[in-house]
Amino acid sequence: MITGAINLGIWTLLIFCLGMYKPKWPLFFMKNPSRFLIVVITTLLVMVTFTLYGEGLKKEKRELLAKQPVTESTASTQAPVPVPVPVPTPEKIKAK
Repeated sequence: MITGAINLGIWTLLIFCLGMYKPKWPLFFMKNPSRFLIVVITTLLVMVTFTLYGEGLKKEKRELLAKQPVTESTASTQAPVPVPVPVPTPEKIKAK
């Protein structure tokens, strides 16, 4: 996934550079391509690239955690037990 994101990022950069120089080259199938359309397409491709890269990192992290063996310290985590704290009674307060 990460490799695909990097490849898409390279293609996005190439489309942007060529489109800013001559919009007719990357948008060869249109009659009147404009630089604004190149900017819109580039913006969308950048968002897709970043999302794909982020999801790839999350997937890699999940796979790495799944491969790690489960140890006793991580398997048996216990919740902390509250310790009782003595509260003064009204008789003790009046005696002082």
